[in-house]
Amino acid sequence: MPTTITRGLPTRSPVRHWPGIVATALTATVSGMPGFTVGALAPAIGADLHLSRSAVGLAMSLFYAATAFGSPVAKRVAARLPVTTVLAVAALVASAVMVVASRATGPGLLTAALLVGGLSNALVQPVASRLIAARVPERRRSLAAGMIGAALGAAALVPGLLVALVLPAYGWRTALLVAGVAALVPVALVPLARAPGGPPPVRPKEAGDERRTVGRVLVLWALAAALSATGNNAVATYFVELGTHSGLGTTVTGNLLSLSALFAIAVRIIAGALTDRAPHRNAAVIVAMMLTGGLGLALIAIGTATTFVLGAILAFSAGWGWTGLLLATTLRLVPGRTEDAGHTVQIGVYAGATIAPFAFGALSSALEFPATALLAAVAAVAAAAAMTAGALLLRRVG
Repeated sequence: MPTTITRGLPTRSPVRHWPGIVATALTATVSGMPGFTVGALAPAIGADLHLSRSAVGLAMSLFYAATAFGSPVAKRVAARLPVTTVLAVAALVASAVMVVASRATGPGLLTAALLVGGLSNALVQPVASRLIAARVPERRRSLAAGMIGAALGAAALVPGLLVALVLPAYGWRTALLVAGVAALVPVALVPLARAPGGPPPVRPKEAGDERRTVGRVLVLWALAAALSATGNNAVATYFVELGTHSGLGTTVTGNLLSLSALFAIAVRIIAGALTDRAPHRNAAVIVAMMLTGGLGLALIAIGTATTFVLGAILAFSAGWGWTGLLLATTLRLVPGRTEDAGHTVQIGVYAGATIAPFAFGALSSALEFPATALLAAVAAVAAAAAMTAGALLLRRVG
């Protein structure tokens, strides 16, 4: 399917588009940090505030639910407001959310703060799609999308460092406060993503049958993202508890979380750079990554320290490494409707992330961690099947 670049922004800036992509990726990182940080600090928060695992999980689920269900509105906002305004607001709100959460004395304030943070988090992905389609050359879009997708891995990196370096000595409140201050860094960088205004994007005309088929493919791919994200987000959310359950110390688990996040970042960027050479194979690469993530979740289910380390690296790197590729693939599928591409990826990923914390917390309380991790592995296999179904449907009409 031919790709039409969105009008209104310069489409060829071989040097200048990368600083803007980096600024956007950093903003995406900090806007997603509240959910990951509370997840990493959940054992300490729950113990101090006398909250059950399910109660903390519900608060985190509401963060992701706000992102998923706020995505339709965010899609329209991203199409109208300046890129820099959207990014600055997202970073400032994320910082405020973590500072407020650090003062929580019960579930009410913690939940309310995460709910607001989830709504602002919804703004980033659609505006990132708009920026990529308008500013990045076709031959570099998978790499650019991979850099944006790496934000999910980076959002887990800082919480891992906080668990290892700040939590033992200073407690969870100070750790959240440090995260809130760190979230201010991208605010100084968002001017790099400045883009001149212009007329509304020109959308290519599609035949009715083609448009319906594309719609079905997007639904299947959003479903695949949701299923895969369910398992991977559950592991990210309960990483520290899963690690300690497998026999690792809290500090070691925090360091492993940071290391796994680094692997996730590297895989997203490398995969984006490599698949730019053959973008028509993106769907097959995504399926392979989802299946590999399922294998990682199955290894975690075994419950030993060794299998947890191996499984965590696979689940984080490959199992969650497909987000940028899915964004690049949907951008090519719906040229001229860039916010729709970001919306598809975002609503899928965060719908799965909505289910994960509360469901995993409740199921693990009833079935224990190994059986629940195995259920997450089954969800990853189902995600690969949905992704494959969408790719085959697209091939039949192509």
